[in-house]
Amino acid sequence: QVQLVESGGGLVQAGDSLRLSCAASGRTFSSYGMGWFRQAPGKEREFVAGINMSGDLTDYADSVKGRFTISRDNAKNAVYLQMNSLKPEDTAVYYCAAGSYYLKRYIYWGQGTQVTVSS
Repeated sequence: QVQLVESGGGLVQAGDSLRLSCAASGRTFSSYGMGWFRQAPGKEREFVAGINMSGDLTDYADSVKGRFTISRDNAKNAVYLQMNSLKPEDTAVYYCAAGSYYLKRYIYWGQGTQVTVSS
């Protein structure tokens, strides 16, 4: 089992950058693909970015390509989401998840961290 705790959210202005972190417990972190998802008020949760177990493959939603970068440090049991050129439409609760990068199925979820981008 993996427990996930996100951090790094906050209130920023459009055009600013923010880095989210997700700390994972458990000795099997490197066995999981990791993903970031987000959910805005009144909307369904959506995929943002994913990274495979070794960190050499990544995938992004079209809406964040070129602005967001996902990375992981298996030695630290952590995954990150660097968010640049933030837009008001990026406002959401961001969730970290662990599962299968290739099957796009995630089974462990964090509690989320709020990101608010003002115009």
